[in-house]
Amino acid sequence: MQPSSQRNSCQECPVFGLCLPYGLQKHEVSKLSAIVKNRRPLHIDEFLYVQGDSCQSLYAVKSGSFRSFIGNSEGDEQTIGFYLPGEFMGLDSLQYGRFTCTLIALETCSVCELPLPRLNELCSEIPGLQFQMMRTLGKEIASDHAKILALGHRSAKCRIAGFLLTLSRRYGALGFSGTEFNLSMRRYDIANFLGLTIETVSRQLADLNKCGIITVKQRGVQINDLDLLKSLAEPNPLALAG
Repeated sequence: MQPSSQRNSCQECPVFGLCLPYGLQKHEVSKLSAIVKNRRPLHIDEFLYVQGDSCQSLYAVKSGSFRSFIGNSEGDEQTIGFYLPGEFMGLDSLQYGRFTCTLIALETCSVCELPLPRLNELCSEIPGLQFQMMRTLGKEIASDHAKILALGHRSAKCRIAGFLLTLSRRYGALGFSGTEFNLSMRRYDIANFLGLTIETVSRQLADLNKCGIITVKQRGVQINDLDLLKSLAEPNPLALAG
């Protein structure tokens, strides 16, 4: 097996501009690349980690997408988020050293694994990396605030419109089309995340499709009228932050 420094090059990664090493000096990126471990690809419905597991590493999505959820003793699940390429996973473990949610692959995925002890060492050596970690934590907190705003006292149509608009912005930031993308998550996952029923999610998507605002083909979504979708997702633009 080749050393990780030869197998990984953060600067050549397609999501470099969205991930942890962005803004670091070239030699600093090399140091970070040297600690990254490439795990085998995960396939649909495989777990990256499970709620309650001890945290040994943090993870960045290289390709694919994940769903995070919290389960209870009765087997019920509450979806709390979705992760796309370039986004960081596992920050919830930093308080007590254990993951507070479960991460499951929505499709074939690859991740970069950053062993926590080595990452902490590098943060001490590289001030810019420490700043990036703080920025990543801040982004996670802002995202949590946005989720609360997105779900508070809003109609089902507003929730669906806001959800689609958030995905549009996140895919656009990745350099992909912000108006044509696949929903890797199941209707049930979307409903669980938004606090709606599956029937309501399907009905609202059908209504948006009928009005010509979007076109839905199985899991594919094409946004035909982005401005109208934005107007439906308001009145609170902060609720749409990705």
